[in-house]
Amino acid sequence: LPCRGLGSSAHRPREDSWLKSLFVRKVDPRKDAHSNLLAKRETSSLYKLQFHNVKPECLEAYNKLCQEVLPKIHEEKHYPCALVGTWNTWYGEQDQAVHLWRYEGGYPALNEVMSKLRQNKEFTEFRKERGNMLLSRKNQLLLEFSFWNEPVPRDGPNIYELRSYQLRPGTMIEWGNYWARAIRFRQDNNEAVGGFFSQIGQLYMVHHLWAYKDLQTREDIRNAAWHKPGWDELVYYTVPLIQEMESRIMIPLKISPLQ
Repeated sequence: LPCRGLGSSAHRPREDSWLKSLFVRKVDPRKDAHSNLLAKRETSSLYKLQFHNVKPECLEAYNKLCQEVLPKIHEEKHYPCALVGTWNTWYGEQDQAVHLWRYEGGYPALNEVMSKLRQNKEFTEFRKERGNMLLSRKNQLLLEFSFWNEPVPRDGPNIYELRSYQLRPGTMIEWGNYWARAIRFRQDNNEAVGGFFSQIGQLYMVHHLWAYKDLQTREDIRNAAWHKPGWDELVYYTVPLIQEMESRIMIPLKISPLQ
C-alpha cells in the first residue's frame, strides 16, 4: 500500500506499521473489481441517487407533485424498487431535491422498473410536468459499503447530512479499508445512515449519509469523535485520498421513509 502525504522519512517505520495494522483484510486491487471487494455480498441491492435543481419559483409545486405521485407509483408490489429517502437541500446548493432509491436485485431490477415505467401513463405525465420545473438534473448508480449500516426507515424529526467525496482514481480500496475502521467511531449516537460508492455517473465518488437531531447536535457529535483515540490518525490518512468534498444539509419531505 503506497503511503500518501507523509512527512520526513524518520517517521516512515511507524507510519508503515500503522498502515499495515489498519487493514481489515488484505486485498490486491488488480485481482478483482473494487465493487466486489467493498460492496455488501449478502444483498444485491443497487441504489440510485438523483439530484434535481428546481426553478426557485417551482420548488413548492415540485415537492407537492412528488409527494402525490411517487409513493403511489413506487409502492406497487410489481415494481422491485423502494424510495429510501427524499429531501430538499437546506444548506448547500439551493432549490435542490435529492432522491435515493433502492433496486432489490441489482441491474435486472433497475431494467425491469425502467421498462414498466415507460409504459406507465401516469408516470409519463408526471415526468413531463416535472421536467417543466427543472433547471438541471443528474443521477448516479451506487453500491453500499459492506461495513456501513443498512439505510432503513427512521422516525424524526431529523436533519440529514450528505457528505460527498470525489476520490483520487485508484484509491477506493484504501478508502474502504480506512473507513471499515473509522465507522466504529461514529456509531454511538445512531447517526450513521448509509455509505455508498458510485458505479455509473461520476466515478470514484463516495457518499456518506448521516442523521442528526439538529445542527448543534451534529456539531457536538462530530467534535466528540476527535476525543476518541485513533480517529485523528484515520482522518490523517484519508484526507490525501480526496480531490474534492461537499456537504449538504437536507430536510426530508413528508413522504420520505427517512424522517
